[in-house]
Amino acid sequence: MFINYEDEDRTFTLQTKASTYQMYVDPHGYLLHCYYGAKIEEQNLSYLIQQQDRGFAGNPPDAAGDRSLSPDTLPQEYSTFGVGDFRESCLDLHNFHGGIAADLRYVSHRIYKGKQKLQGLPATFGADSEVESLEIDMKDGVSEVVVSLQYSVFPDDDVITRSARIVNTVRKTVELSRALSMCLDYQIPAKRDVITFYGRHMGERNLERTPVRHGKIRVDSSRGASSPHQNPFLILCDHNADEIQGECFAFSLVYSGSFMAQVELDQIDQLRVVMGIEPDRFSWELTPGACFQTPEVICCYHSGGFDELSNQLHRFQRKHLMRGPYASRPCPILVNNWEATYFDFNTDKLLDLAQVAKEVGVEMLVLDDGWFGNRNDDTTSLGDWWVNTEKLPGGLTFLSEKLHEYGLKFGLWFEPEMVSPVSELMQIHPEWCLQIPERPGVTSRAQCVLNMGLSEVQNYLYDKMSEIIRGANLSYVKWDMNRSITDAYSWELPIHRQGEVWHRYILGVYALMDRILTEFPDLLIESCASGGGRYDAGMLYYSPQVWCSDNTDAIDRLKIQYGNSFGFPIKSVGSHVSVSPNHQTGRTVPFETRAVVAMSGSFGYEMDLTKLNQKERQIVREQILRFKDQRDVLQTGTYHRLTNAQTDRWFTAWMSVSQDRSRAIVNIVLLAPIPNAPILAIKLRGLNPDASYRDRSGNQYTGRALMKAGLVVPPLYGDYTAVQVELWQV
Repeated sequence: MFINYEDEDRTFTLQTKASTYQMYVDPHGYLLHCYYGAKIEEQNLSYLIQQQDRGFAGNPPDAAGDRSLSPDTLPQEYSTFGVGDFRESCLDLHNFHGGIAADLRYVSHRIYKGKQKLQGLPATFGADSEVESLEIDMKDGVSEVVVSLQYSVFPDDDVITRSARIVNTVRKTVELSRALSMCLDYQIPAKRDVITFYGRHMGERNLERTPVRHGKIRVDSSRGASSPHQNPFLILCDHNADEIQGECFAFSLVYSGSFMAQVELDQIDQLRVVMGIEPDRFSWELTPGACFQTPEVICCYHSGGFDELSNQLHRFQRKHLMRGPYASRPCPILVNNWEATYFDFNTDKLLDLAQVAKEVGVEMLVLDDGWFGNRNDDTTSLGDWWVNTEKLPGGLTFLSEKLHEYGLKFGLWFEPEMVSPVSELMQIHPEWCLQIPERPGVTSRAQCVLNMGLSEVQNYLYDKMSEIIRGANLSYVKWDMNRSITDAYSWELPIHRQGEVWHRYILGVYALMDRILTEFPDLLIESCASGGGRYDAGMLYYSPQVWCSDNTDAIDRLKIQYGNSFGFPIKSVGSHVSVSPNHQTGRTVPFETRAVVAMSGSFGYEMDLTKLNQKERQIVREQILRFKDQRDVLQTGTYHRLTNAQTDRWFTAWMSVSQDRSRAIVNIVLLAPIPNAPILAIKLRGLNPDASYRDRSGNQYTGRALMKAGLVVPPLYGDYTAVQVELWQV
């Protein structure tokens, strides 16, 4: 049993391989958090909770004069507003008379093997032998609303997941104006830092480390998507933690819409972490008998630094979050025509590109934007999902047949969630667009947003997309989303329920993706939101590959891919070799360096291969052969950040080690050549210390020597030179 309940002292203890999570029900029915951290066995940890009489701390009616009992100072498992806890709330409940309050007390619990799906939402999964679950019912005695706190323990993966299901059990309607997924209170003071990941379009996933201070440190998105600007993932760590030492906790929200994640240090140095749906523009009407399910949070602990924490998350997500064959199967090596042709293509151009792609070993051709409606630039035709036969006289079916004759798979770009003002769909169904009455609409990239919460919109898109997927025999769909949501209003909902639009939108996206994958289970969906604008654990459930940035500059990608590696599997990172000078930055980078960077992801090319000379085509051929040989190590091995790519000035280095530690690939990119440079020795990680390894030149080292003394790299010269060192166990 990984979950244990002791009836005598009413403690719940959740155990993983290396961590313990404990809570208990106090005499008043409050569910209080005792401990989350390194594994402790056979100990009631409620002694850590010390109640004191605190000024300005409200006492509940049943305190009976005990001023030390206050929700404002107790470590809560799920905080509520209106009954004395003035820290960040997880639940704001508008009772049927209008008052905002909920006082949750323990009612019952259930422990069972396995894990239930979350209705309408992506969530982790596992066999009955891999996961055990706990549901604790908490009830507000006045409204009789029941909050079922859901915990699942994956012991071998050192992961605990959390979510909440809110149920209206009476005959009166109530309203939620906040329904977060998780609250975690640390009562014992400790010096902590919080790590978050900020960015922008083409500059995503920059790591920012901030010492926890009194007050609130909050990251969020109100854009309708998780966004490139902040990410629904954070790390709480010891102040002195680094890659190889220190306690650290990761929290990843399995959700792709507007979110909030916050760390708060209160007046007595208690620390609270909350995470969930962004509450400021959220509301939900809960009718009698109805329930609301919050998204899930993945919680992961490690005492050995960021390196081990990241690899735990990588393994866990590949096994228990990413679905379908491509969760474990290698993603195809592809060439995308976007930077090769942009909108200027026809069937002949694509077939010429396909012929060269086949010659050099590419496995799939992806046709990007511009194949539908009257789409010759980015101002028209989104929503008109029928083939532009002027560009493609034989249609997609003819093109697909030719590609398959060449031995290539076929992939296609869609942007299903958007509609162009200049389109047939907008003329026929303007009411399908998100639009506030009597207010001129906001466009971005010359497009508006479809109301994905409408079943009519979902059905239209499913019919169009499934017809094309089936008719063109597609193996891959690039699912793009190129703007934030504005004008969030639905004609289907009454005025007092417009706060539901944002969440219903993302539920509609999930429903459409799930419906398509149910019909086409072997289809690979690559999520894209102008690159990494919706790169989150929620999308990984449907899309095991994510186009992590529209910036294909290999040197910029070092930083972007570095940031992604903290929270997301390397296999999920869509990364391509593009032309030089680069289209986004104008930077000139050697061909080998562009390939080395792109190989640490789902590898492909973003260029016109027909313009390469014979020597360059041979280089591509050799790169692809090398990647196919290394693919398993790079995509499913352990990943080690050997330097900090965000602050590196001389060089950046990282490595991957096979699961059995018999093979390693070390990558080094020179950022700035140094004349008369110091000797460069890089300490490796993840090797078998007692094994011997050899490189391509026949040099032999022990794993211990490479990890303790380091690998000496020959002097590096030139602009952005890359070196890749392969090691095999002898």
